[in-house]
Amino acid sequence: MRPILTVSALILSALLALPAAAQDVDLELVLITDASGSIDPVELQMQRGGYASALTSPEVLAAIGNTAYGSIAVTYLEFAANTDVVVPWTTISNQAEAQAFADALSQAPRRAYGGNVIGAALMQGADLIEGNEIDGWRKVIDFSSDSLRNMGGPSIEAAREYVLAAGITINGLPVLCLDPCSGRPAGPNLEQEYQDRLIGGNGAFLVTADSDQSFADAVKRKLIVEISGRHIGAPRDLANR
Repeated sequence: MRPILTVSALILSALLALPAAAQDVDLELVLITDASGSIDPVELQMQRGGYASALTSPEVLAAIGNTAYGSIAVTYLEFAANTDVVVPWTTISNQAEAQAFADALSQAPRRAYGGNVIGAALMQGADLIEGNEIDGWRKVIDFSSDSLRNMGGPSIEAAREYVLAAGITINGLPVLCLDPCSGRPAGPNLEQEYQDRLIGGNGAFLVTADSDQSFADAVKRKLIVEISGRHIGAPRDLANR
């Protein structure tokens, strides 16, 4: 004789048969940074250190804690003539998780070398968001470089269209020539290039950096805005038109 299932048991059985639900976070964030020939090892570590320090800072952790879910998902991608995922998708909701991400970022070897494939990096950033198992309210690519010189692969314009069509926002952090300049200095109109050719989507903005300290400060400020979803309007921040 077959057992009679109650309504509650039937509901539970149906739920168990469903695939696991995607993980909800407030933000899916792809951090894309420049590892091309114009970035020497010192500058590469400066960039990684800036993001590691920002993600573990009390201010950024407070911003994460104040979101609806209290968590974000982050991955870190470097580009040159190739692209390399330095740290895979990681959910950050507390200091320990942020520190684990920062440690992985700081300790990873450099695997991207050569010229710029900016379009390919942007498209890979979008694919990383579209292909993960995470369900975020907002989806953002945070792009940082010392030029917008694309030396191969998809154009920046085609890649930007691809990213925006997926509902992903692109924010920018143009790195002006660092002091002392150990790599190729960026052109004087890099901020305008970022505004005209790169950033886009809902609430898109950029923040510039022209020294080690200003880079670290810009990264922290930028992450707080991206995590909180609040736009900023300081003189050196240009909102997307």
